[in-house]
Amino acid sequence: MDSTKPKFKLLFLCTGNSARSILAEFIMKKIASHKFDVVSAGSNPKPSPHPLALQVLRDQYKLDVTSARSKSWHEFEGVEFDFVITLCDNAKESCPVWPGQPIIAHWPSPDPAEAEGPDAAKVFWQVAQQIQRRLELFASLPFEKLDALRLEAATKEIGQRERLIINTQPIKP
Repeated sequence: MDSTKPKFKLLFLCTGNSARSILAEFIMKKIASHKFDVVSAGSNPKPSPHPLALQVLRDQYKLDVTSARSKSWHEFEGVEFDFVITLCDNAKESCPVWPGQPIIAHWPSPDPAEAEGPDAAKVFWQVAQQIQRRLELFASLPFEKLDALRLEAATKEIGQRERLIINTQPIKP
């Protein structure tokens, strides 16, 4: 990307801003920080990011997550984003109206924070992989060649391509 072009402003939303949106924020920063200014937030943020989300980002992606924190979407009121991507159904339903005309897409993933027991870390890793695949597709879009309608359609389609079904309930003997 031409360094004289401004970066796209990208917001990932989830209810608690502790797992999926934190994963998306940090993975996208790794994949395409040259194209995107990325933040995440929640409608009802948890006190802090989920420890297993941070562990996956540290161990699997080798990322420094010392700056990770759960944030309210109120922190970004008035910011004109180019893209707003919701990662959970609750955030999609309660998503506020953002200034400007951002492209809004819904890329649902199962909530890994609901996973319990010894497989919980595996669930976080599976959700992170799904999010990574979507982000790689998104980052590889030919932004400069697509008009607004095609870009919106392509962004929305990414979230509809695959559904990750994970049993987040503890396995009972």
